[in-house]
Amino acid sequence: MTEKYSAIKNLECSSCNRVYPVNQIRNTCNCGQPLVVRYDLEEVKQLTSPQNIRSRAPNMWRYHELLPVSQSKHVVSLGEGFSPLLPLKNLGLECGLSNLFIKYEGSNVGGTFKARGASCGLSKAKELGAKKVAIATNGNAGEAWAMYASRGSIPITVIMPKDAQKMPQIICNSMGASTYLINGMISDAGKFIEKNKLEEEWFDVSTLKEPYRLEGKKTITFEIIEQLGWTFPDAVLFPTGGGIAIAAAYKAFLELQQLGWVKGKLPRLIAVQAQGCAPLEHAFLAKSPTTDFFHGAHTKASGLRVPKPFCDFMVLEAIYKTQGLALSVSDEEMLEGVRRIGHKEGLFLCPEAGACIAALQTLKERQLIEPHEKIVILGSGSGLKYQDVFVQNELTVLDVSE
Repeated sequence: MTEKYSAIKNLECSSCNRVYPVNQIRNTCNCGQPLVVRYDLEEVKQLTSPQNIRSRAPNMWRYHELLPVSQSKHVVSLGEGFSPLLPLKNLGLECGLSNLFIKYEGSNVGGTFKARGASCGLSKAKELGAKKVAIATNGNAGEAWAMYASRGSIPITVIMPKDAQKMPQIICNSMGASTYLINGMISDAGKFIEKNKLEEEWFDVSTLKEPYRLEGKKTITFEIIEQLGWTFPDAVLFPTGGGIAIAAAYKAFLELQQLGWVKGKLPRLIAVQAQGCAPLEHAFLAKSPTTDFFHGAHTKASGLRVPKPFCDFMVLEAIYKTQGLALSVSDEEMLEGVRRIGHKEGLFLCPEAGACIAALQTLKERQLIEPHEKIVILGSGSGLKYQDVFVQNELTVLDVSE
């Protein structure tokens, strides 16, 4: 008899708690709010353990009992996950932090953490029989989904703002995705898909318009905790646009806690946004459960330009419940953060991740993190695709003529 691959139980509305079966294609609850996947955690205990997981292949599917794909044959993979958790000793010394780490996601295919959500979401879409998918994106998520859609032989339509970074546009087109630019922001791309999805027969896989991308993102947190010896860090910093990684981290914390695999106080979840688009920071300062639309959103870090996250109430709940916070930095500060970690640690980060480096000093000065605490930064991606953001200083030309 084949061993059960996933302990998936049902889908549950994040707002009204209505329950749905997992064997049908579904976007959101009838009330319009995001759905989340629930597992039979008692069954998970019977199927696996941290000791068992340790011997598995080093990719995100090592946690398959806590992922939504029911049969391994439906997994669409490009080797995503189990990225390194690197100590930042030089930067930590400069910042006065003795236990500073970065979860470096640039090692994933496509160079960002978006590969995880795309692998999980596309795999489940394939298992459920989706014929075509569509995604609204600022760039990197669309690129990742285009890669996995190609791998899984599912047609995909990608819609992004016309001022999105050039490299994701090129990669989406190279993957064979039907790629379109739109006059507006990611919210406008989402509205276009919503308006046309029935006629086009698209399964909408935009952020939390389906339940499964979050599950892939959850594995970042599983890995951090496993790499720390199945212990919680004190705080985790997330570059935050749509906020799905924070919602996913909180869900992962609770699942591991309920399984009894990790004990202790939950890590504080810290959202770092761009000053030019900081709806979560504004909501946090107002102690609000939801965000207002952030008009005039602008930032060089395209992944942070989300004027109203669809899952805002889930992100804010995660921040409040863990005694975390939301703050923002300027574009100049985040680019300086990229330069700073490059000089100190030999990593070339995307601007979004640079925002977290920039936030360290503010957090330290406000005594929101302590020198001895174990702090993890989500290094969400590589800076290699941001040639049109980074400005190269003029270099000295050596004269080698006779």
